[in-house]
Order: sequence, then C-alpha cells, then structure tokens
Amino acid sequence: MTVIPRAATPTDRERTTRAVWLAGLGLLLLILPKLIYPVLALDILAWGLFAVAFDLLFGFSGLLSFGHAAFWGSSAYVTASLLSHGQSVPVALLGGTLSALALAVPVAFLSVRSSGIYFSMITLAFAQMISFLALQWTDLTGGENGLQGFDRPSVLGLDFSNSTTRYYVCLLLFAVGFAVAWRTVRSPFGRAQQAVRDNEPRAQSIGYDPQRFKFTAFLISATLAGLAGSMYTFGHGVVSLEVVNWRTSGEVVMMTLLGGTTTLVGPVIGAGLVLLLRDQLTTANLPVGIVTGIVFVLVVLFFRRGVVGTVQHWTRRK
Repeated sequence: MTVIPRAATPTDRERTTRAVWLAGLGLLLLILPKLIYPVLALDILAWGLFAVAFDLLFGFSGLLSFGHAAFWGSSAYVTASLLSHGQSVPVALLGGTLSALALAVPVAFLSVRSSGIYFSMITLAFAQMISFLALQWTDLTGGENGLQGFDRPSVLGLDFSNSTTRYYVCLLLFAVGFAVAWRTVRSPFGRAQQAVRDNEPRAQSIGYDPQRFKFTAFLISATLAGLAGSMYTFGHGVVSLEVVNWRTSGEVVMMTLLGGTTTLVGPVIGAGLVLLLRDQLTTANLPVGIVTGIVFVLVVLFFRRGVVGTVQHWTRRK
C-alpha cells in the first residue's frame, strides 16, 4: 500500500509569515503599473509565472531543465499565429497554453527516464530543435522577422490596445497560474513529489513510481510556462526568435536562483529584480550582461537560499 506523506503542521508564525509574503506580493502586483510603466510590469508578471513554472520542476522535483524556453516560445508563437488568423484573445491564450502541454508530453516521456546532467542535456537538445524549427519554418513563425502587427480584438468591452488593461488581464491569468502552482506543491502529490526529490530509492521502496511523479510535474511546469509565454505575446503584440533562444532558458534559471527556490514567491521577486535591473542598466548605457552577472555571483555567494529564501531563513532563526 502506498503511503502519502502528510504535510507537517505549520506553526502560527510560519502561517503568519506565509500570509504576509502572499499579501505583500498581491498588493505590490496590484499597484505595480502605478510604480513603473505597464509594459515592464506585464513583463514581470509573465517572467514571474515562467520562473514559478521552472521552480516547480527544479526546486520541488530536483530536475534542472535547460530547455524550458521551448514551452515558453512555442506557446508564444501559437498564440501569435492564432491572433494573426483572427481568433479571439481567450482562444489564442488557451491554444498557446495547450500547445506547450502537447509539446511537453514527448519531451517529458523521454527526458524523465534520465537524471542529473543527462536530463538537463536532453531538455536542452529538444529546445535547440524547437529553436531551429522556429528559424526555418518561416510560413508559421516568420523566421528572423518574427510575427508582429496582429490584432487583439476586444472582449466583453475590454480595450486591449490599452497597456494597463492588458496588465490587469494578465494579472488575473497570473493569479490562476500561481494558485495552480501553490495548490500543487501543498497537495499530497506535491508532498510525494518532494519525497521523490529528497530520496528517490526510499520513495520507490514504499511504493512510489518516481517516473510517474516526474512526468506529471514536468507537464504541469510546461503548461504554466506555456501560459506565461502566451501572456508575454499578448502583452507585447510581437514574437521574435528570442523567445526560443537558449539564453531564455538560462535567464529563468537565474531569476529562480536569485529569488529563492522552493518558495514560489521567490521566483516572482527574482524575475522582478532582473527585469528592473536590466531596465535601469539599459537607460544608463551600462553593460547589462556584466553587471547582471556580478549581481548574480554576489547573491549566490552571500544569499545561498536566494533573496526570499534567505529572509525566510533569518525570520525562522529569530
């Protein structure tokens, strides 16, 4: 008989700390378009959900994927293609998300049979294949020119030409995606998933099928990454080859590590820090890659658990 591990009962202080982090994040996202321009705020939402999706696989399953740009990018292209052919915004967003899920099935089936660096290399190889297809399949992707100039028709009286309106629509989608991730890691499935991550042989000895849990976690992660990619396309109204570039996979790894893995809030904070830093460096005409790299190294050296993870650790110690 398979025993589902039960979650440890959190203390009142842990509940309070968790509620404070969530309330603070929610309040910040509600007023974010008032603090920075809405397009950058929408980028933080999309990349934040992308980082949360990656953390579901890396932080809670122990699987380091170097190919998550494949799901982000494929969803972005499908969303843009559907909008270009006159489909409504909800249909395009749903179609992009489901395309990422469909792509994840064969990728997950082949990659979860491996572990460690072999798993990472398989996901990277699939991502490079998708990048090559995006470059060559010009009828669908536009090749080096990308896809642009497609309409985002109004729905229920919402004017999607307004960047603030697009932000709050994406905030609703972000909330749905974040709630799915939150529920996943705190469900019996999530506890079993973490048990497989911590000690796979022991988990297998009590009746778990590690590949099944990894496969399911991969699909959930890829689907949320696809939703984030659809949000990105909806927000910008343009798609380029950058969305499937290997550097995109590297950036989401950096965002997750900066914010803190296994926190869910951390990846969102990490995405915000990276994008805000990049925006400031661009306007100041400073080398973005060098400065961002230095900041990443400093955080890894002095904040081993990431920004949010370190603050939570200090709070628990006190």
